[in-house]
Amino acid sequence: VQVVESGGGLVQAGGSLRLACEASGRVVDITTLDWYRQTPGKSREFIARMTNRGTTTYADSVKDRFTISRDVALNTWYLQMNSLKPDDTAVYYCHAGVTVTTSERSVDFDYWGQGTQVTVSS
Repeated sequence: VQVVESGGGLVQAGGSLRLACEASGRVVDITTLDWYRQTPGKSREFIARMTNRGTTTYADSVKDRFTISRDVALNTWYLQMNSLKPDDTAVYYCHAGVTVTTSERSVDFDYWGQGTQVTVSS
């Protein structure tokens, strides 16, 4: 599995951006698709998740402002970001989680994109 982010850029506070995460390879094996973000000197922060059943989860910091969605035909997940704040400035990463289950055990694999910069000006 490979994932590639796009859609980052510079936006004014209160504006919107839509990030895209395009997956390739064995996309059918993706169990969860997450968005994370990271700023210099800080650890990567979980933002949103969509499971392969469509269940979504959000961090409190972005709930009601960000929405994760999926276009199955395009193998692409999106992060719609509204009401952006300067604190949302970060590099945003897409993460695909794959769980391979056999009769004996389950093994998890993690696939990360290269990140896309989002800058929100005040």
